[in-house]
Formats: sequence, structure tokens, C-alpha cells
Amino acid sequence: MLGLMQDWRLTLDKILSYAAREHPDTAVIDRSVTQSQVCDYRSLEREARRFTKALLRHNVVAGDRVATLLWNDTAHLAAWYGTMGMGAVLHTLNPRLHVDQIGWIANHAKDRMLVADARFLDIVEVIVAAAPGIETIVLVGGGAGLLKCGRPAISFDAFLASGDEGAPQWGEFSEESAAGLCYTSGTTGDPKGVLYSHRSNFLHAFAANQPNAFGIREGETVLPIVPMFHANAWGLTFMAPMAGASLVLPGSRLDGPSLAGAINEQGVTIAAGVPTVCMGLLDHLRATGSRPECLKRLIIGGAAVTPDLVEGFERDLGVEVIHAWGMTELSPVGCISKKPVNENRRLVDLGRAARLRQGSPIFPLETRIQDETGAPVPHDDRTPGHLAVKGPFVTKTYFAGTSEVIDAEGFFDTGDIAVRDQHGSIRIVDRAKDIIKSGGEWISALEIETLASALPGVAAAAVIGVPDVKWGERPMLVVEPKADAILEAEAILAGLDGQIPKWWMPERIEFRTIPLGATGKIDKKTLRTMMAAEG
Repeated sequence: MLGLMQDWRLTLDKILSYAAREHPDTAVIDRSVTQSQVCDYRSLEREARRFTKALLRHNVVAGDRVATLLWNDTAHLAAWYGTMGMGAVLHTLNPRLHVDQIGWIANHAKDRMLVADARFLDIVEVIVAAAPGIETIVLVGGGAGLLKCGRPAISFDAFLASGDEGAPQWGEFSEESAAGLCYTSGTTGDPKGVLYSHRSNFLHAFAANQPNAFGIREGETVLPIVPMFHANAWGLTFMAPMAGASLVLPGSRLDGPSLAGAINEQGVTIAAGVPTVCMGLLDHLRATGSRPECLKRLIIGGAAVTPDLVEGFERDLGVEVIHAWGMTELSPVGCISKKPVNENRRLVDLGRAARLRQGSPIFPLETRIQDETGAPVPHDDRTPGHLAVKGPFVTKTYFAGTSEVIDAEGFFDTGDIAVRDQHGSIRIVDRAKDIIKSGGEWISALEIETLASALPGVAAAAVIGVPDVKWGERPMLVVEPKADAILEAEAILAGLDGQIPKWWMPERIEFRTIPLGATGKIDKKTLRTMMAAEG
């Protein structure tokens, strides 16, 4: 027997439509320009619908991929909801990746349109050359004209003007339809696309905004420091309008003074960003002796938090730090670090160490820490295993993948090695693969190694992550010279220059014999121990 409730599909257009209907005057502030621009959910929905009409006029249909190369601003939000509302797929491109990798991603996704910040023109040139399927190029903050490659571009304003006023049909398709596409950084091979559905993003927004997670409410003002190309800004662009909260969009201005200004000028009550950016904010507040007057909660994720970061905000500034863990494949929030509850249902403060853990999974995610055979390991906080998850917003396969990436019971292996205590709190202790996370961004050790090994005089190269107070981790490059070769660090860096992103550049290079394991592969465990002992 079926229930007798309405068949109300969980499609993302309903979020903005709800906000425009129930919270029409709630502000959306765009700080991407010198003079902050203020609109509201009513006008944002109107602009998003015009974007939909413009897409239709350019023959974009449901399922087509529309790529964005934008920061967090109102143009991005309009393209965001305007694309998803009609059933097309919003594909966010990360401008921090190497340009060749961005071009590869756009081509692999078969993007038909590119909406980009005019400041990224050099990257746009590479993208359109690598992805011939892109038929329309729209520039935000720039005028129409020919690119260097000879392709025409249209301004964002002109593109919107091509979509006349009116109310194009939104929704009316399956909630299982694809809504967004976000690629991982390709740290172990080519980047992989995670294809979100309307239902998965809808449910993720519900789950991540529970009171014991982000807990955004009407009347609050939210600053998503984390970019929208980082797995939907962790879902904040869905949660804020869903809750009727204001949004403050910082654009590319993510330095400490700009963020402090945004927080105090706009009355921000909740902000979210990676540790590196949050530390920049804390450093500025300390240096100036200023305080974030209205800020109540700061969500930090993308990399492990440090004690100084947590205590700096909580003890010195009275701002609650919410340590969140997740990954692109989880949409992305998986766990929230919070105080556990004892047998009397009272909160227990286990001290500073507990705040640095990855925490407990949000409802309704199911997590399991398992050994190599898939058997669960004890929750004793000592026995490590592979962290696996399953739930309604966890990927089951990658875009254009050939097989599912979940096991027979539906669990997805996160690639992290973790332990779990008796309270259910998870602590990640290592990574199954040699990837480095710096400032919330992945760095491919393998790619740097491959390039360094090809340089003159290099016999072998290995990259390991070393702790860094500011960035969490930074890459160290260990080079074994060929016999009789004389190498210098400057020459190695010059050889890597232009082949990897600037922020991937190793800040330390050591020359020595690289230890090998029994199979002839580089023994990174031994190498890490050696380098740690030498400081």
C-alpha cells in the first residue's frame, strides 16, 4: 500500500522559489566589486529565471553541462539556479587547478557553455581550445568581443538581456535528474567527476543544516568564504535560502582585512572556510586588536584544524568553531566535531584534543571503519582501518565511469585511514594514498614526482607532505641525483615552473638516496620517518 501524500519532487529550484516567496526582502550582498551591491531573494530569483530564458534561447536543454569559472558572487548564483532550475547541469570549474587540467576537465564533461569571470581570460583561452564542444562564452565583468583564439564572447549583461522577462518552467523533472558536476583534483590519475542529483543536494542541505551541524536559521547572515567550486560551497548556497538567512558573497577577496570588513560591515553571524583562510582572518584580527562583532559560529573544513586556530577564535574571540570533515564525493559534509553526550545525556567536554577530531557523521550517513577484508574494526580509538560511508548523498560511481565505486553493501571507501572512539567520534590518522592536502586543496605528489624525475640529472624523486602551521601540509621534494650529477634546488624549481600550479611548488628540496621497499617501489613510510628525524 502506498501513502496518500502529494508527489512533491525534491528539485533545487524549489529552494530559491521558496526564499523569493517567503523571504523576498532578505538581503544577498555581493562584495566581489569595490562597492558592495545588495539585492534580495526576490530579485535573485528574477535574474536566475532570466538566465534560464537565455539558456533556452541558446539551445541549451536538460542534461547539458553549463560550466562556470567564477568566484562567489550574485552572477554565479543566478547562473547556478538558472541552470539547475531548467534541468541542465551546473559544472563548477576550479580556477586554482593547473590550466591544462581545467581544459581537460571541461572537455571530459562535454561542456556546452562557459560562464567565466573576465579576469580569467587567459584560462578561458586554454579551456575553449581544449574543449571544442563549448559553443557559447559568457564573460562576467567584461564586454563582448573576440578572444585571442578568434572565438566570440558575450557579456553577462547582454546574455541576460537575451532572456526576456517571464517565468520559464522550472522543475517538473525527476528529482533523480543531474543537477551539478564537480571534479576532484586528480591526485591519483585524471580528475574524476562527481555528478550530484537534485535529490542528493536537497537532502544534503537538510542534513548538514541540522541543529547539531551548521544550524543556520532565519535572521542569520551567512558568509561562504569557501568557493562555490568547492563542492557547492559545502551546500551553503542551498542552506541559506532554504532557511531564509542572508548571504554575503565575498568574490575573490578572501584576505584577512577583507573578510573582517565583510563580517563587521554586514553583521555576519556564521562563516565557513578552509583553515588557511581562517588563519589569515585570525592573524588580521590579532594584529589589529579588532573583533568579529556579530560572528557566532565559524565552520572550518577542507583540512585538519590546529589548536591555535580553534583556541584563537573560541577562547580569545568567543566564536564557536565547528570542525567539519567531508569530501567531494559526500556532497561534501560527512562529519561534524562536537562534544559527545554521556550516559545521562549530558554534554561532555573531553578537552582540546576532542575538538581537533573529525567527529561524528551527520544524519543519515552510515560510516564504517574496516580492515582490508571489509570487516569492521573495534571502536577503541587505537585500531585503524579504512573509513567507508554510505548514504543518500554519497556517490556510487564517477561521471563517465565504467563501474560503481561502492562495495556490495553500498559503502564508499573514502581513501582515509581512521580510528573511532567509544563515543562514535572519528579521527583520521593517515591517508591510504600519497596525496597532500594544503590549505584545503589537494596536491598530487605523483604528478610532481613524475615531472621532477624527468629533469636532467635526476635518478628518482619522491614527494611527501610535511606539517605546516599555516597550510596544514606542504610538499617536500626528495631528489636522488644520477651518478656524478650535481643538482641545485633552484634548477629543480625552474624545471617545475609552469608545469604545476604555483602553490604546488615544494618549499623544501632535499638531495639523498631514496629508500626502496621490497618490490622496488619508493618506501615513503621510511622516507617520512627519516625526514621527520632530521627535522
